[in-house]
Amino acid sequence: MERRGHILVMAYPAQGHVIPMMELSQSLVKHGFKITFVNTEYNHKRVLKALIQKDFIEDHINLVSIPDGLEPWEDRNDLSKFVESFFSFVPGKLEELIRKMNASEDEKITCFIVDEALGWTLEVAERMKIPGVIFCSGSAAMHSLLFNMDKLIQEGIIDINGTLLKNQMIELGPGMPALSTSIFDWKLDATAQKHMIDIILKRNEAVKLADWIISNSAYALEPGAFTLSPKILPIGPLLASTRQGNSTGSFWQEDTNCLKWLDQQPQNSVIYIAFGSLAIFDKTQFQELALGLELTGRPFLWVVRSGITKETNVYPQGFEERVGNQGKIVEWAPQQKVLSHPSVGCFLSHCGWNSTLEGVANGVPFLCWPYFADQPVNASYICDLWKVGLDFERDEFGTINRDEIKKKVEEVLSDEKIKVRAKEVKGMALKSVGENGHSNKILSDFVEWLNGDLIIRG
Repeated sequence: MERRGHILVMAYPAQGHVIPMMELSQSLVKHGFKITFVNTEYNHKRVLKALIQKDFIEDHINLVSIPDGLEPWEDRNDLSKFVESFFSFVPGKLEELIRKMNASEDEKITCFIVDEALGWTLEVAERMKIPGVIFCSGSAAMHSLLFNMDKLIQEGIIDINGTLLKNQMIELGPGMPALSTSIFDWKLDATAQKHMIDIILKRNEAVKLADWIISNSAYALEPGAFTLSPKILPIGPLLASTRQGNSTGSFWQEDTNCLKWLDQQPQNSVIYIAFGSLAIFDKTQFQELALGLELTGRPFLWVVRSGITKETNVYPQGFEERVGNQGKIVEWAPQQKVLSHPSVGCFLSHCGWNSTLEGVANGVPFLCWPYFADQPVNASYICDLWKVGLDFERDEFGTINRDEIKKKVEEVLSDEKIKVRAKEVKGMALKSVGENGHSNKILSDFVEWLNGDLIIRG
C-alpha cells in the first residue's frame, strides 16, 4: 500500500492513554499512513517487552522514545516530581526528534496527533509549521468539563490550585450525567494538584492551535456532551476487537492462559474483575473484595497487577487455596478478548474510559467501582444514563464490604432489564463504527482531510 503521509503520534505516558492512541494508529495504518509512535523511554521498554505480536506492530508502526527527564530508578508514581520533570524536559526532546526526522524527505512529519493531556505540545508543532490534531482518549463529557475549567474556577467551585471549594452537584448540559464536584478530589498532594491545574489551563489555551479535536467516543453514547462541545468530533469506539485485531500498547505481559480457563466455564457465569493500571487498595478493602468474591460462590477472573496494594501477602489467610477451583488470578489479561468471551457474565470495573468502552461494545453488564479522575463520570453514564450496571454502597467506614459485593453480584447477574439494555447499548456503539455509522463517517472525513492537507502542505 502506498504511504500517504508520515504522522507522529504521542500519548500521555499512562496505560489508559497509550492503548487508545495505539488503536487510532492501527486504524490510520489501514488507511495507508506511516505512523511513528512516541513513548517515554521508560514506557517504550515496557511496551516492547509486553508485545506478543511484536513483528506485526513493528512492520506497521515505528515505535520510538524520548527521555522523560528522570533517572531509570526514580519513581514515576511520584506525580509531583514526574510532572515537573516531564513538562520541562519533553518539549525540547520532541522538537529534536521532529527535526531529526524532517532532515530526511522520506521521513518528514506531515501531521502531529497528540493526546489531549499533552495538548501544550502543539506549540512545538505550530513553531515547526506541522498540522496538529488533539485526540481525546477519555469521555467527551470529561473533556467538556476540563475545557470549561476556567468557568469552574470563576464560579468558585475550585480554586486556581485545584482545591475543591463547593461540594455540590453540577450538570454541564442536557443529556449529560449530573456530577458531584467531589470528582475534583484528585487524590494528589498539593504540589502535584497545582501542577495538574496549570497543565489543564495551558492545554486549554493550546487546544486553540488544533486543526481537529477527535474523540474516542460515539455520538450515540454521549449526545449531550458532543452538543455542548461541538468542536470535539467522535470517531470511536476505537477497539481492536471491532476490527478482529489485537489490542497493543500494554505495559504488562498479557496472560492468555486465562482464555483457556474461560473456555471451561458456563456461559454468562464468570465475574471479571479489573481495576486498570493506577488504582491502589489498602489491605482492608483488598481483603473485603477477595472475601466477597469467595462468598458469591461463582467463578471469577481477577486481574491483580503488581502494585495494586502497597503491602505484600495481603490475601486473606487460606484464600488462594480455598478458591483454587472457583477463581483464576492473573497479573494482566487480554481484556478485549476476555470481555468478548461468552463465559463472562459481568464486569467489576474501575470504569476507566477504555474499560467502559470495551465492556459496552461487548454488551457486558457492569459493577462500578470508580477510583478517581474521570471514572466517577463514566460510572454515572453506566448506571444513570445507559442503565447497564450497578454501583456499590460503602459502609460507615467507607469500605465496600464482602456482603455488599455478594449482593450486587447477584443483583446484576439476575437483572434481565440490565442485560437487555446492555445489548441495546452495544448495538449503538457498534453501529457508530459500522459502514454507515456516525463515527465512521467522521473518521473518513478526517482521513480525507489528512490526505488533502498533506498534499497542500507537502
